[in-house]
Amino acid sequence: MTDPKLEKVNGAIEKTKTIIADYQRKLRDLEREKTRLENERIVALVRSEKISDAELTALMQSLRKEEPKPAEASANNKTRQEETRDANIET
Repeated sequence: MTDPKLEKVNGAIEKTKTIIADYQRKLRDLEREKTRLENERIVALVRSEKISDAELTALMQSLRKEEPKPAEASANNKTRQEETRDANIET
């Protein structure tokens, strides 16, 4: 013998799972579309500047050199945290 309340809950669970799967699919599609549009924008910006492949490569390499490495960034953040803590202790 089946329990009608249990069947109702099981039905609601399946319906919810289906809805969630649909939204996950929709989210993935939207994220792909967002990436595609961002890429189109980047390409348009680069083309509008009439930068050659070599110039773009050099620019990207120089930007990478300027970025702090992850270890340096965390060391800098730690220093700021320590400075904040020390300033709070003094007051």
